[in-house]
Amino acid sequence: MLVLSRAVGELISIGDDISVRVLSVSGGTVRFGVEAPRHVDVHRSEIYDKIQKRKAQATRKACSVE
Repeated sequence: MLVLSRAVGELISIGDDISVRVLSVSGGTVRFGVEAPRHVDVHRSEIYDKIQKRKAQATRKACSVE
């Protein structure tokens, strides 16, 4: 894991086409923005987990129908 410190307004670059900008820091909350190409999905982890579970369920249903 890479751990970085950034001030508000500063960027972190991921590869050639993804950037994370620190927007604000208030108490224990950090707000940031992610700039990525449209073909790259960006989700909060709990949303990503739900998507993966639904995909797995759909795959199991498709396999059981065959």
